[in-house]
Amino acid sequence: MIKRILEEKLKNRIDFKKAIIILGPRQVGKTTLIKNLANNINEKYTYFNGDEIETQNLWKLENINFLKQSFGNQKLILLDEAQRIENIDLICKLIIDAEEGYQLIITGSSSLDIANLTQEPLTGRKWEYNLYPISIEELLQHTNYLEILKNLNSYLVFGTYPEVVNHQKDAQEILKNLTSTYLYKDILALVSIKKPQILEKILTALAYQVGNEVSLSELSQTAGADVKTIESYIHLLEQSFVIYRLGTLSRNLRNEINKKKKVFFYDNGIRNALISNFSPITARNDIGALWENFLIMERKKLLAYHGFYGKTYFWRNKDKAEIDYVEEIDGKLYVFEFKWNPKEKVKFPPIFMENYRPKSSQIINKENFMAFLTVYPY
Repeated sequence: MIKRILEEKLKNRIDFKKAIIILGPRQVGKTTLIKNLANNINEKYTYFNGDEIETQNLWKLENINFLKQSFGNQKLILLDEAQRIENIDLICKLIIDAEEGYQLIITGSSSLDIANLTQEPLTGRKWEYNLYPISIEELLQHTNYLEILKNLNSYLVFGTYPEVVNHQKDAQEILKNLTSTYLYKDILALVSIKKPQILEKILTALAYQVGNEVSLSELSQTAGADVKTIESYIHLLEQSFVIYRLGTLSRNLRNEINKKKKVFFYDNGIRNALISNFSPITARNDIGALWENFLIMERKKLLAYHGFYGKTYFWRNKDKAEIDYVEEIDGKLYVFEFKWNPKEKVKFPPIFMENYRPKSSQIINKENFMAFLTVYPY
């Protein structure tokens, strides 16, 4: 079993004083993580699944005393898929503040429905983390450098969901099931969407535009919905950990763009499933987009797991000068260009380099990417 980086960090957070909240897409291993955590600290626990009607009926404000009785003698309480529980924020506060001294560990597949858990009334009463599909850093700890290189093309096409990594021969079927059940059924259940076909059109359009700046007006025409609806659906997809939007770096230099965002998918396999294209790398014309999506999301995992507190961007001006990726921390900029082909020549835009004076600049290709994805630099 591939050990998740978060496990050790979570183990150090168990103090029976604050709730631990773990957010992330479905099927990335949240349930396995919290059960392994409980077993490794040799603590008996009570487990609830928010998808089950029985759990939803039990976890109600008016049942709070009966709910605590149902815990028995266990002080460690695990609640999966907490977004399915009404008033979950208030219920958690009452449990955390109870004199019995419970340790509450919660998972959620949508930050939309449990947004209150990350705000009031749990201020000062919780630790919050995100869990993603398996990272290259985690794979390196489980296998080795040469094995990752051997499987790199597979990761670019099929992604790194745990079930996909563990059953590569069934990757296409697994990903198709994930997109049909999670992306449509589960997401549509989160909010009242009267025209699910619009969501499907948006997802497909975004999948084809991965790594590009997305125009809401163009999406509006493609999906047949107004811009406000398009924006609300994209927000829903972000909150459900399907897509990630990367904003622009702009300090008011002449001709800089400052309001555009690029769209990336949390997993390459999900993106390819949406466009029904699992062709090998050698037979594709979108390797540049796949490579950029892979690097952006793997870097996001690395930074998140190691407590990065800076900001990330891309940069472009109206003259088409562009930098793929920028990290800012402690007032310093670090810039990166992504190229699949190591022989491809790259020159960073002089106007950017002269005005922003980044601390470092680096080209990431298929021969030197490992350190970028496995070594936390800050």
